[in-house]
Amino acid sequence: MALKSTIHKAELQIADMDRHYYADHSITVARHPSETDERMMVRIVAFALFASERLEFCKGLSDTDEPDLWQRDLTGAIETWIELGQPDERRMAKACGRSDHVVVIAYGGRTSDIWWQGVRGKAERLANLRVWSLAEGTAAALARLAERTMRLQVTVQDGSAWVSGGEAEPVAVEWTELKPAAG
Repeated sequence: MALKSTIHKAELQIADMDRHYYADHSITVARHPSETDERMMVRIVAFALFASERLEFCKGLSDTDEPDLWQRDLTGAIETWIELGQPDERRMAKACGRSDHVVVIAYGGRTSDIWWQGVRGKAERLANLRVWSLAEGTAAALARLAERTMRLQVTVQDGSAWVSGGEAEPVAVEWTELKPAAG
């Protein structure tokens, strides 16, 4: 018998001063049985960092043809494709061909550095690709905020973010932009 996804609900209060985006979102996240709290929380933070009315969670781990998050226009065309982890260069190229903007958020600390050195040459040629690497320890700190029902406040200012909620200490979310999108 296959294991089922665990449902998590989050009330997000987002104050993104860099983009002038201020909104509340009620989200439901299906956590795949093989997904860790770290990865799930990085998905939620990615949602907050790129939040818009049309950004939505995808099947992610359950479907290799979909990213973790995407934003589609009213015709169904993919505007933004957001991938977490350390995808290979073929997956990134495929995403760049299907979407206007692609964002990869790596969160593995030292392993992300090794991954980036391996894919950097090919990734640099993808004009609509943007690659971020979360600071080491960020995903583990975010995992401490994970609960089945969460109320999270996310504040973004000057290229960094703070996430707070529950009894845990607020988490500073910092990243390095390994590759900016062209233009």
